[in-house]
Amino acid sequence: MTPDSEHALAEAVASATSPIRVQGGGTRLIEQVDGDVLSTTGLSGITLYEPGSLTLVAKAGTPVAQIEAALAAENQRLPFEPMDHRTLLRTTGTPTIGGVVATNASGPRRIQAGACRDSLIGVRYVDGQGTIIKNGGRVMKNVTGYDLVKLMAGSYGTLGVMSEVSFKVLPGVETSATLLLHKLDVSGAVDALSKALGSPYEVSGAAQCLVKGITALRLEGFEESVSYRLAQLRNLLVEYGDMEELHGEASEALWLANRDMKHFSGVEGDIWRISVKPSDAPAVVASMPTATNVFLDWGGGLIWAVVPQGTDVRTPMGRISGHATCLRGSAQTFPPEPPVMAALSEGLRAQFDPRGILNQGVMG
Repeated sequence: MTPDSEHALAEAVASATSPIRVQGGGTRLIEQVDGDVLSTTGLSGITLYEPGSLTLVAKAGTPVAQIEAALAAENQRLPFEPMDHRTLLRTTGTPTIGGVVATNASGPRRIQAGACRDSLIGVRYVDGQGTIIKNGGRVMKNVTGYDLVKLMAGSYGTLGVMSEVSFKVLPGVETSATLLLHKLDVSGAVDALSKALGSPYEVSGAAQCLVKGITALRLEGFEESVSYRLAQLRNLLVEYGDMEELHGEASEALWLANRDMKHFSGVEGDIWRISVKPSDAPAVVASMPTATNVFLDWGGGLIWAVVPQGTDVRTPMGRISGHATCLRGSAQTFPPEPPVMAALSEGLRAQFDPRGILNQGVMG
């Protein structure tokens, strides 16, 4: 099913008699979900873009590349730097803005600009009964139903099928520079990243590739400001040893690879995405001694790991508070929810999708 209008989408959901697998471009598939595929790619196009108001509205099936091109023409950008999962998950297709919102896909700049849900100001969607619902607005002043807008971000199509999304956007950046530190272990890297993020120098990317032994810190903005902050950051981190700088295209290429986890291209094994407190990152990495590749983002708060097929990552983490998602492998994608959270989730789904037909098998 590929409806080409919001009303056709509503009719498709209302008339469904069996489970529906909701997807956009098919680049972020979850293996546990079965059902008839309902694609939003027929709902495409930017419906409102006001650069002066920093506002963009697009249909859910609009390719992300189309939105980024329109923004770039006005020297603007999506603040949260959405990730493209195709390299990581070995999928094809075209990433859509609805898929970005449904998975709350957010890149390295999340530490500075917030996640996808923090830029989302409005949604239109069809619930599990085929009812069209509008929430939020098309301008930043309108925060009607703001919490519900945020609830849809990261709901993985379990609460409704989005037809339109509205964002606040930001001006583009004049230049980018990256400071590289070498041969730090996980503890040393997290310490350096935390120190940089706690500084006044507006770091917009903080990552470590453990296999390559490179710790990276990104600065963005006007050229004079970036140069000044880079010099100050070098002085702040002088105790961590030799440093190297990347500027312009070289810096941008590194963070594009970091955003899309191109470091894991062609690797074999299960791929895990683990969200924890940055200070817990060393203990989490130590709990995975068989990991063949580890990458830290968000100052250590996000851990990507490649482990041998079938490896249990969740149990060894023990009492470390966090969230481990198996993006590629045989384990259940999302961890079982604690009883209180499970009851809350069930209550929400009963309201949004009382027939239980939307993306069954996702998150519990």
